[in-house]
Amino acid sequence: MHDRPVLVTGVGGGVGGVGRTVLDRLHAKGVPVRALVHHDDERVSALKAMNGVEVMVGDLTRGPDVVQALAGCRRAYFGMSVSPSYLEAATTVAAAIQESDGLDLLVSMSQMTVSQMDLTSDAESRQQRLHWLSEHVLDWSGAPVVHVRPTVFMENPLFARIAVASILRDGTIRLPFGSARTSPVAAADVAEVVARLLLDPAPPSGRVHELTGARSRDMAAIAAEFSAALGRTVTYVDVPYPDWLEHDLKQQNLPPHVFEHIATMARLHGENRYDRATKDVAELLGRPPLGFDSFVRNTPALQP
Repeated sequence: MHDRPVLVTGVGGGVGGVGRTVLDRLHAKGVPVRALVHHDDERVSALKAMNGVEVMVGDLTRGPDVVQALAGCRRAYFGMSVSPSYLEAATTVAAAIQESDGLDLLVSMSQMTVSQMDLTSDAESRQQRLHWLSEHVLDWSGAPVVHVRPTVFMENPLFARIAVASILRDGTIRLPFGSARTSPVAAADVAEVVARLLLDPAPPSGRVHELTGARSRDMAAIAAEFSAALGRTVTYVDVPYPDWLEHDLKQQNLPPHVFEHIATMARLHGENRYDRATKDVAELLGRPPLGFDSFVRNTPALQP
């Protein structure tokens, strides 16, 4: 199966660098990889230096670029950063697959919130609605698709930027989650699942994998995990949602679409919408999901 390349998108960006990690996993197995990147920058130079990696610069919303990227590929990973153009990109990929020659698997990045949604849902972010619609478009297209639905990433700005900043400042985690529970998943685990599916000799299409951490717990418990990993006390501070928006999230200077998405995720956390835990990571990888101790070890700002 490895005589034809695997297309990997989202290599240059995104929360946790899932696309780049997928590429590295495939490359380590000797699988030829075609990387579709949006910008030809210093990150692309490193990719071009890797034997067995073909780099194409293109736009997932442009039909000619996607058709060219898929040409000759047997399998593909579709992932894209939070963007107002997400549905357009997914639809373009779906249309291009219909014209492709012999694609037998598409692994598509989604998110677990869509499992709680229907057409009349209106509490979610625009990005979450785009993911819900994109899943339907890919299914309707007849593409041999497997949807991967991670819950909130540990590398999401909620933790990797806002929580880390307050830990460094005064040993607190400031979030508006109240006593709600959550089960963040490591981007490395999600990437490992995607790579495992792409390497499977006969993966089933038409399936959904919902990926979470090992257990769901409240933020006081997560603060205790940070304390153990750092060797110093970290406490959770429940911040009123309007105050948190004004004094914490706005300081991140996020683009409007991303701001609305992160703000919505925080609100949904407070409503206990992220109190979910599955065994999919352990069953697919044969090991427990990574915990916040791994996140701490891999976050330079938290190192002594």
